[in-house]
Amino acid sequence: MNADTKEEVIEIDGDELPLACPGPRAPLWSMHPRVFLDVATTGQAKCPYCGAEYRLKAGAIVHGGH
Repeated sequence: MNADTKEEVIEIDGDELPLACPGPRAPLWSMHPRVFLDVATTGQAKCPYCGAEYRLKAGAIVHGGH
């Protein structure tokens, strides 16, 4: 593995919460058990299955009470 390679961070807006990985646009080959990730608390989260990194967009408004 090349140490210079950086994984892409997927930015999420507040209206895309709750966040689940894999998402609806994920290719079939990348499917794994669905897991919900809490980006509202810290502003970022990493999927324990595939390692995808998610981050709230700057200025995103998180709506509570789902």
